[in-house]
Amino acid sequence: MLLFYHYPNCSTCRNAQKWLEGRKKILSPVDVTLNPPSKADLKKILALSGKKIADLLNKSGEQYRLLNMKEKVGTMTEDQMLELLSKNGRLIKRPLLTDGKKATIGFKEEEFVKTWK
Repeated sequence: MLLFYHYPNCSTCRNAQKWLEGRKKILSPVDVTLNPPSKADLKKILALSGKKIADLLNKSGEQYRLLNMKEKVGTMTEDQMLELLSKNGRLIKRPLLTDGKKATIGFKEEEFVKTWK
């Protein structure tokens, strides 16, 4: 089973969900805007994905612009960013998926093929 952090109104999330369900993956959906992952969970997802902290940011989102995150990112520690993301799911790039052994951030089909077959 895949833990699937998503935003139901997000077309990218819907496309990812369709892709996964088309491959018979069982999802445990969580609305990232209502129940963002904890700081510890974000840290684990980040480590499992092999990505950088900046890859967790939804840079095209309204919250990113409203909070002037482009300017803040360079001055924040990873710990501060994880804390902020764990309290504001709209700042998180979505979908986030994990099975506890691997994780992906966002939806890129070639990455999904490689990770979730």
